[in-house]
Amino acid sequence: MPIPALTVGFDLDMTLIDSRPGIKAAYEALAAETGTYIDVGLAISRLGPPLEQELAYWYPAERIPAAAELYRSLYPAFAIGPTLAMPGAADALAAVRRLGGRAIVVSAKNQPHVETHLTHLGIEADAVIGGLWAEAKAEALTAHGATVYVGDHTGDVRGARTAGALSVAVATGPCDATELRAAGADLVLSDLSGFPAWLERYTADRAASLARRLCAAADRSTPAAATAKPTPMSMDTK
Repeated sequence: MPIPALTVGFDLDMTLIDSRPGIKAAYEALAAETGTYIDVGLAISRLGPPLEQELAYWYPAERIPAAAELYRSLYPAFAIGPTLAMPGAADALAAVRRLGGRAIVVSAKNQPHVETHLTHLGIEADAVIGGLWAEAKAEALTAHGATVYVGDHTGDVRGARTAGALSVAVATGPCDATELRAAGADLVLSDLSGFPAWLERYTADRAASLARRLCAAADRSTPAAATAKPTPMSMDTK
């Protein structure tokens, strides 16, 4: 039985990219266009949930769809350029591929903007899925057979657990290590720099565990006759 293919999922904002400068600029442009006050510093301190959830703090319900549409139209011009890759992001994805695996990105952000960010920063993913938040991320993780999901938010932890994947959390976003552990993260790293070494240990342990299961299964399936002691043959002395 071959080892199942390794697929690792990654969140985007504050996991692979530091989008705070870009999102700050996009919110400032939105506030100016709509004449609505937005506490931009507060907004970028709690990145993770869908855009509409944040807009609900600043706009009445009937204005949220239009505000979201305007924000997304402003986003490419204001948010892409200032956004930076998080330290260790490229190495984390490279570590997955070095071990023969696939790296996918699953984000609450709308998919075209996820793809634009990755292209702009030269981060290559094997699949990109946008528009999924928290438990809904399990849809993509399950569809792609991901066994590990890396994220910075308690919503990412919930998504991993719903998918039955290992939750690797990085304390680089709005949730600190204590919150991430309390949410059920299997592992909490300070940032992505420790991910490649951990992944190597994880894949080695995974291979060893499979080998032990195969040996145990082989032992159970061995016919009793093959392991029974031979009965000495009687010799005719006549």
